Amino acid sequence: MTPAKNDAVQVQFFADTSNLKMAVQQGQVDVAFRSLTPTDVEDFSKDSKLKVVKGPGGEERFIVFNMKIQPFGESQPDADPAKALAVRKAVANLIDREELATKVYKNTYTPMYSYIPDGLAGKVDTFKEKYGENGKPSVDKAKAELQKAGVSTPVDLKLQYNTDHYGSSSADEYAAIKNQLEQGGLFKVDLQSTEYTQYNKERVVTDDSDGSYPVYQLGWFPDYSDPDNYLSPFFRDGNFVNNGYANKQINDLIVQQAGEQDTAKREDMLKQIQELETDDLSTIPLLQGAQVAVTGKDISGVVLDASFRFRYAGVTKG
Repeated sequence: MTPAKNDAVQVQFFADTSNLKMAVQQGQVDVAFRSLTPTDVEDFSKDSKLKVVKGPGGEERFIVFNMKIQPFGESQPDADPAKALAVRKAVANLIDREELATKVYKNTYTPMYSYIPDGLAGKVDTFKEKYGENGKPSVDKAKAELQKAGVSTPVDLKLQYNTDHYGSSSADEYAAIKNQLEQGGLFKVDLQSTEYTQYNKERVVTDDSDGSYPVYQLGWFPDYSDPDNYLSPFFRDGNFVNNGYANKQINDLIVQQAGEQDTAKREDMLKQIQELETDDLSTIPLLQGAQVAVTGKDISGVVLDASFRFRYAGVTKG
């Protein structure tokens, strides 16, 4: 085992990001990691006494469709699988991830065009291939999907988001998404926000409820650094999203890839799962969070990689 390059590291937790920002600027904290706001990171990058270190991040922000109560969903009086899918495809064609990453999150997040993030095996940018124009939104393609399915426009869409769990920038993020979806007059978006304790209960489909939010925000930070952790929790039967979605072919492939020891065969399965899910669109990935650390100029050895873990052993001062 490689020995640590420092004698000790003291870890302190801050409940309030403004207090963390002040401590960094005053030199009371040598390294700040996680939960920094985009505005804070931008301010730190202009401070000559500080360094901003970035690396690939495992955090994901995405949109979920409730398969029961989305427009034309399974439990709606006008239920129609083809029209429901056309609505999801139209949304996918209208999303502008670059705008969200640059204008809302000031590049602390990067556009995510796949279900598996950058840095992990099997990742393929299926959303660039199937929706919009090479990652850019396309009103024409969205309109064509709705027309082909016989969907009258504008489609009324209730879109739910949360700020006390997913960050205050969620308000700006979803205001931007509302504007994107209303381009071309294809959607009329009713944007709503709910406190997280209530939000997390009301979003799910259960045996007794079809849930309360037709389309809503969700976020994810991995339990472990592996592609499976971006598939099983979302699309396998009994998943944590609980949005009423099920696909036996995808479920079986997820089970198979988890036990496949041949790397090439597993990557083929991972790509197939992403391609199938990109056709189904039970969720739409939006952004992948970059890992960001802010350090003093005299700090070195901070490495942020696809393990998504902060490595204390290599950090030195002076």
